[in-house]
Amino acid sequence: MNNLNNNNYIPYGKHSISDDDINEVLAVLKNKNLTQGEYVPRFEKEISKKVNAKFSVAVNSATSALHLACMALDVTIGDCVWTSPISFVASANCALYCGAKVDFVDIDPYSGLIDIDCLSEKLEKASKNKCLPKVLIVVHLGGCSCNMIELQFLAQKYNFLIIEDASHAVGGSYENEPVGNCKYSSITVFSFHPVKIITTGEGGMATTNNYLIAEKMAKLRSHGIVKNPNEFKSNEKGSWFYEQQLLGFNYRMNDIQAALGLSQLKRLDEIVLERNRQLQYYYKILEDLPLVFLKISEEVFSSVHLGIIKLKKISPEYYLKVFESLRADGIGVQLHYIPIYRHPYYRKLGFDEKNFPGAENYSNSAISIPLFPGLSKEQQLRVKNSLIRFL
Repeated sequence: MNNLNNNNYIPYGKHSISDDDINEVLAVLKNKNLTQGEYVPRFEKEISKKVNAKFSVAVNSATSALHLACMALDVTIGDCVWTSPISFVASANCALYCGAKVDFVDIDPYSGLIDIDCLSEKLEKASKNKCLPKVLIVVHLGGCSCNMIELQFLAQKYNFLIIEDASHAVGGSYENEPVGNCKYSSITVFSFHPVKIITTGEGGMATTNNYLIAEKMAKLRSHGIVKNPNEFKSNEKGSWFYEQQLLGFNYRMNDIQAALGLSQLKRLDEIVLERNRQLQYYYKILEDLPLVFLKISEEVFSSVHLGIIKLKKISPEYYLKVFESLRADGIGVQLHYIPIYRHPYYRKLGFDEKNFPGAENYSNSAISIPLFPGLSKEQQLRVKNSLIRFL
């Protein structure tokens, strides 16, 4: 039986759609504009207000937002971008789209986040060899912010820029300030994919406090076209006239998506609190099992996009047995993520998994268990009972 069609199947995550969400989308469908109307600017304004950032640029995916972020920071041929190997491939691909090289910084296997000590050591070596990164893309895995104060200190010392891949982390905070305020970075990127904290169906957002960065991303998301006569480079006149000033893309978010996002944003705090309650319940009911949860530091309030456990026994064979047994039992577990350097495309670029012991430890022991709005305690107990049987 296909578990996806099984009523007893519990996925690792799913979206939550309310009647208000549906009504907001229906209102747009009855409107004269389905795209390039009023809803996208409203959504951008509300996100900026929510995370205390000056500017927001809405796009059709977080992948697009990462690409535009690299372009806005002038990442190009000859540059190098560093990121975490434990992330979705988009965190690395965005640099390759710009013609730059990619390298990875190992993680702390107990938090899943970039290892500051490994980064410091790698930067020191790169400084001596004159091959420092232009940009570091840090990944807030599972909704938990990295140590941004330490990262900013290293960025200032070694003169690189920071992009926060906060695809998992909207609604979270660091040092009592919202993730996305760009206090320690040039740009933050959010995802609104259906399994994320809030959704627009597909969609993403980049936040920044730099007007020029925001302006460039806004141009690039819509073919590099400018329609404001005050910004034209030529002397052409006429209400029909526009200029393509950059080689851009069609990365726009439409008004249907933005309307859904605006409605979902009203419930963001409620959703994040529910996810945290579910995580706390897991802590309670799974405390006697041979597993640990990813470490969340005291200065972080996680949005808990994922409920990630780590098996105490580190063995590929044991991991496979437990993982497949849970799925066969209707528990929709997942690995977030396969280390990027293990994918065939990246293996061709010469990465050696021996250089990333933290990522290897993590990927042979980490399992995302079900956690999403509406998950009941009864379902969480089902997860517990399955884990007991297979551990």
